[in-house]
Amino acid sequence: MSAGAGLKSASVVDEARVQYAALPYRFRDGLEILLVSSRETRRWVLPKGWPMKSKKPHSAAAREAMEEAGLVGKIDKKSLGAYHYQKRLKNGATVLCRVQVFPMLVEKQRKSWPEKDQRTTQWFRITEAAEAVAEPELQTVIREFESVAAAQKKAPAAPKKKPKKN
Repeated sequence: MSAGAGLKSASVVDEARVQYAALPYRFRDGLEILLVSSRETRRWVLPKGWPMKSKKPHSAAAREAMEEAGLVGKIDKKSLGAYHYQKRLKNGATVLCRVQVFPMLVEKQRKSWPEKDQRTTQWFRITEAAEAVAEPELQTVIREFESVAAAQKKAPAAPKKKPKKN
């Protein structure tokens, strides 16, 4: 690859619009990932959306998970990584988006949520979830999450600090 090609690629990535996504997961018969259908193309995707004023990235991702899939749970403040995709806008144009992904341990799914009638939700085993999404970078993020989730599941709870005795 020539130096010029590398610079061009970097500038395209720099121009990407930012979105935030939740990677909803649970432990049932192994690790499972919840995917939602996109509204337009009905592809399997993560719940995601644009930045929100006065919300930190992980909080915006949790909000999207509730609005698009009715999910309530604990979302990590630290991103797992990111992927890129081409978002089709209402006017037909496309824009490159860079999506930061935040893992979310799902505690429950509400019976009703804002976009319930617009989307389908489905739990997948992790390998099936990776195969179901179209974006190669997202496939990698999902596959790599398996080792992160396994470590979290095995990690002992942090011990509570005892008050100091004087």
